[in-house]
Amino acid sequence: MHACERISALRFAAAGGPVGALQYDARMKIKLRWLAPALGLVVSIAQPASAQNSIALYGGYRGGGSFEQTGGSGATTTDSLDSSGVGALSIDWTFDAARNAQVFASGQRTTLQLSPLTPGAPSSVPLNITYLHLGGSNFFDGKAGQGGYVAGGLGATFMTPHADGLRSEVRPSLSIALGYEQAISPSIALRMELRGYATLLNSTGGFFCSGGCVVAIRGDGLFQADALIGLSLRY
Repeated sequence: MHACERISALRFAAAGGPVGALQYDARMKIKLRWLAPALGLVVSIAQPASAQNSIALYGGYRGGGSFEQTGGSGATTTDSLDSSGVGALSIDWTFDAARNAQVFASGQRTTLQLSPLTPGAPSSVPLNITYLHLGGSNFFDGKAGQGGYVAGGLGATFMTPHADGLRSEVRPSLSIALGYEQAISPSIALRMELRGYATLLNSTGGFFCSGGCVVAIRGDGLFQADALIGLSLRY
């Protein structure tokens, strides 16, 4: 008898003959039936991070923001930015179970309403304001991508006026946000967020000026706030 035949005979005998062999096969099938879902569960637990990477697009509304304008006579006035629509984008990737790292960008087209203090000065200036921040989010329930969260970032504010004699400015800024994320499907989630911005201006009168400036803007800081809603695509 060959070695393989002897091993098969031993297995057959150990199983208790024909009936025992059938019972043995049935037990193995039951074990395998339970083993497959268990292995799937282990794999899903071992790889949760990839499901939380996401790209989100937002729309919303931005309010707030003002500058001080100074005239040649020493008079000053406070000029406010119009509230308007805003668009935003965030790219999130898993940092740990409860936190995501984030790149956040938002942009607004608004108008700075001026009270002319100098003859020939414009009464308004169209202005684009863009924030670009690197930061992250922390979820209160301990699971990234689910429930309430707080977020924030550090970066820069880009301000571009559309008027003759005015130049673009870039200033350091920070943001802080409070939001909520609700899954719609395994790959799509709804986000709602309130985000505030603070920009350091540190200007004494030459802000936006590019030689021969007819509008002298100054200020220590610019403060704005967004109300955002968007969809997050998880990958």
